[in-house]
Amino acid sequence: MSAPSGSGEDAADRNVEVWKIKRLIKSLEMARGNGTSMISLIIPPRDQIARISKMLADEYGTASNIKSRVNRLSVLGAITSVQGRLKLYNKVPTNGLVIYCGTIVTDEGKEKKVNIDFEPFKPINTSLYLCDNKFHTEALQALLADDNKFGFIIMDGNGTLFGTLQGNTREVLHKFTVDLPKKHGRGGQSALRFARLRMEKRHNYVRKVAETAVEMFIRNDKVNVAGLILAGSADFKTELGQSDMFDQRLQAKMIKTVDVSYGGENGFNQAIELAADALANVKFIQEKKLIGGYFDEISQDTGKYVFGVNDTLQALDMGAVETLICWENLDITRYRLKNPATGEEKLVHLRPDQEKNKNHFTDPSTGVELELIESLPLLEWLANNYKSFGAALEIVTDRSQEGAQFVRGFGGIGGLLRYRVDFQLADINEGVEDINLDDY
Repeated sequence: MSAPSGSGEDAADRNVEVWKIKRLIKSLEMARGNGTSMISLIIPPRDQIARISKMLADEYGTASNIKSRVNRLSVLGAITSVQGRLKLYNKVPTNGLVIYCGTIVTDEGKEKKVNIDFEPFKPINTSLYLCDNKFHTEALQALLADDNKFGFIIMDGNGTLFGTLQGNTREVLHKFTVDLPKKHGRGGQSALRFARLRMEKRHNYVRKVAETAVEMFIRNDKVNVAGLILAGSADFKTELGQSDMFDQRLQAKMIKTVDVSYGGENGFNQAIELAADALANVKFIQEKKLIGGYFDEISQDTGKYVFGVNDTLQALDMGAVETLICWENLDITRYRLKNPATGEEKLVHLRPDQEKNKNHFTDPSTGVELELIESLPLLEWLANNYKSFGAALEIVTDRSQEGAQFVRGFGGIGGLLRYRVDFQLADINEGVEDINLDDY
């Protein structure tokens, strides 16, 4: 059984990893076994494989004394499986290691062996070894705590602070002070000159903040925070947010502008409090924005959109999909089938109601029953393969009005395209054989 693995820092990729963990937790929590032969092993980063190997050897010795023969053999078998998985690693991976091994009882009452090992997508700071009649997933649940990183710019007439907030951890990245001239009280020529100097220094200050913001919040041409909060006690923050000097990629990530009574670190703390509601809703807002943009493409009939299983997968094969959008509970299975007579393979994608139709599993011309090579939930297959098509994958819920409409009206799968695709023409071209004029 495959499981989530360590991933890059891109927010969309991380959301895919979160979906994989959620799905894994769901399947592990439903699993039950006879006796205590289901092992949950979690090894934190910087622990030693040698120490865990010795501990397992000791456990094997202890388990050899279990009186019930059936349970003893099951536990010893599970420990042996864990030892086998552990041998695949020379050292504990950067984010730690999670292993689940054991024999579960299926709904049909049959026994089935489960062996899972993976490196989580972020550090798991828990040490656990348990033999039970169920798998323990509490530590995995902790991985799902929302840990989006948000950027803060606290700007006033005395200086600017750049910081980040991730979970409950705040970090000051950089700060600098500024000496802006105060308003000049005298009249005449000097007042105009001072006003001009003031505006020039103010303009240069906003430019410096805009340039520093790029250094702080953009890495490898990508914004490295999920959202941005601008805060301050004067109108500098508004001026920055509306300025042409402020990078458009950062403008697109702005969540909220807040008024604070202080600058510096006190202002940072106050901004975190005032922005709390907006930060809590950021995923919801991003989802509404994504699907809203998708609906805009459809209403404007740009042709740079796709929906439905077949057209979406066809566009994916063509490399035309820039952003693939899927509902988190997409109930479609990908079947790989083979004709035993001809050896020819084909793919079919079916919803639960379509699976009852035997015609999908037989050859239409001969009536031969097709062999099942592989079946996998389509979303799981996409989550494992989307990068090979050059697409980003966004997994959405149906909790927003837009999300519910996407599921009901468009089948819960679609995409934003890099360029216009005429699917009727693509179907025709696919059916046309290459003709060599030299043959005539």
